[in-house]
Amino acid sequence: METHHLTAPPSSAGARLDSFLAETVDGLSRSAAAAHIEAGAALVEGRAVRKNHRLLGGEAIALTLPDPVEADAVAQDIPLDIVYEDDLLLVVNKPRGMVVHPAPGHPDGTLVNALLAHCEGQLSGIGGVIRPGIVHRIDRDTSGLLVVAKTDESHRALSAQLKDRSLSRIYEVVVRGTLREDIGHIDGPIGRSDKNRKKMAVTPTGRAALTEYVVLGRYNGYTHARCRLHTGRTHQIRVHLAHIGHPVAGDPLYGGRGDRSGLDGQCLHARKIKFIHPRGGWEIELECPLPPDFEAFLEKIARM
Repeated sequence: METHHLTAPPSSAGARLDSFLAETVDGLSRSAAAAHIEAGAALVEGRAVRKNHRLLGGEAIALTLPDPVEADAVAQDIPLDIVYEDDLLLVVNKPRGMVVHPAPGHPDGTLVNALLAHCEGQLSGIGGVIRPGIVHRIDRDTSGLLVVAKTDESHRALSAQLKDRSLSRIYEVVVRGTLREDIGHIDGPIGRSDKNRKKMAVTPTGRAALTEYVVLGRYNGYTHARCRLHTGRTHQIRVHLAHIGHPVAGDPLYGGRGDRSGLDGQCLHARKIKFIHPRGGWEIELECPLPPDFEAFLEKIARM
C-alpha cells in the first residue's frame, strides 16, 4: 500500500476530486482515481466522499493506493512490429483492427496478450491485470505508434510526460470535405455525449482539449492532414474533426451516414511520437510509415 498525503491548493477550489487527483498523482488516470474514491481509498479531511466531490481549497487529502497487481492476462504469440525497445520500454506500431487490451467482447488477441509473450511478462503493473504496461491507448481501428512501459519507474515517468505534454504524438488523417485553412486548431472541451453514451462530444461540461492540424493535400471531397495532440482525450481527433464538419473518412462512430469512402474503419494513423527517455534523459523521436490501406486510399482519392 502507498498513501499520498496532499493539500489542495487554493487554485483547486471548485475542482472535482477525481480530476484533482488525476492531475496531481503521477500515473493515475481520472477513471482510476474515481474508482479509488468510490472504494473509500481517498479521504478529504478524514472522511470519505464521492468522486464528484468539489474541493474548496486548503483541504488535507489522503489517497491510499493498492500495490500494483502483476499482470495475469494470457500471453499469446502474436507478431508485433517493434520500432524501439530497451530494458525500460518499447514502442510498437499497432495495426488497425487490433484492440489494445482485453475488454468485454475482446478477451484475447489484443496488444497486451502479444506484449506479455514478447516481454515474457516483464511489464509495468500500474495499469493492473488488464492493462499491464499500457501508458496511453489508441483506438482499435486506429493504427500507429504506442509506447509501452516495462517497469513501474518508466510508467510513472512517461505518464508524467503525457500530463506536461513533453510526450508528443502526431497523427495523419484523411477527412471528408475540404479544410480551407492550411494551418488551424480546434479548441473545444470533450466529454461524454448526452445523446449517445457510447460517443464523446464537444460539450461545455467536458475536459479541455486542443488539436492542431496542418493540411498536407486536398483532393476531390477529401483532405489529407497532420494532427498534433496537445491533450489526450478519448477519441479526441475524431471528435474534434467531426465537430467542425469534417469527420475522419471511414469513421463508423462519428462519420454519420454520408460516408462513401468504402473504408473498414477510420483513416487515422499515429505517425510520430517523441518523448524523453525515463532514465537516460535523452530525447527519442520515432516515426512509422503509413499502412498500406491508408496509402491505397490516398492513391484512390488522388485519381478521383
